[in-house]
Amino acid sequence: MNIIADLHTHTIASTHAYNTILEMVRYAAQVGLKAIALTDHGRRMPGAPGDWFFQNLVSVPRRLEGILVLRGIELNIIDYDGNTDLEENARNLDWAVASIHNGLLDPSVKPTVERCTELWLKVAQNPMVRVIGHSGTPQFEYDYETVIPEFGRQGKLVEINEHSFLVRKASIPNCKKIAETCKKYGVPIVIDSDAHFCTEMGVYSNAERMLREIDFPEELIVNADENRLYEYLRKYTRVLDEE
Repeated sequence: MNIIADLHTHTIASTHAYNTILEMVRYAAQVGLKAIALTDHGRRMPGAPGDWFFQNLVSVPRRLEGILVLRGIELNIIDYDGNTDLEENARNLDWAVASIHNGLLDPSVKPTVERCTELWLKVAQNPMVRVIGHSGTPQFEYDYETVIPEFGRQGKLVEINEHSFLVRKASIPNCKKIAETCKKYGVPIVIDSDAHFCTEMGVYSNAERMLREIDFPEELIVNADENRLYEYLRKYTRVLDEE
């Protein structure tokens, strides 16, 4: 298994990450990656980038240091109707990860399996979203058998997040169930670092080990093959039109 692109990363613009765009790209090149998605947090996250950051990401070259750069965002899901904090000035972006973060959903509403299932079914209908971010949090468990096939039908990539194995350890059993369900229904995934420091890129050992344990088919890992990734980008984005 050889991950060739990291499609969920953060820069100093998120204020709780610690590298510039150029530092991230240079390190990605150093560890042999072919592509990187810059996915700093949407505006509801404390410390998120300023008003013009996402609109002006168009200033970042499509290729740096030989690396394909996707201009993206990590959207915060803000209610149980699956709405996100996507703003009008971010609609020009190439790539969006959609994630639930503690504290950004109404704490007075209990996150039942039924509510979280409906939430993710609504997110699946969002044409801006490409990646379903770290969705294994036990507090927000959903019906995998219902939702994951819909992710597949809508062209979403289900993320196996290396960071979850380190900082969200209670999520690990659910991450395995999610991967098993993706395998069962043939739903593509991506393995991402969710890097907040550059040296976290290129290290996916926990995610890879878990996928090997369940004999997960490599052909369903979109970012484990350059041709597979490019095929996805051609189908769902306009990134390669600018090449």
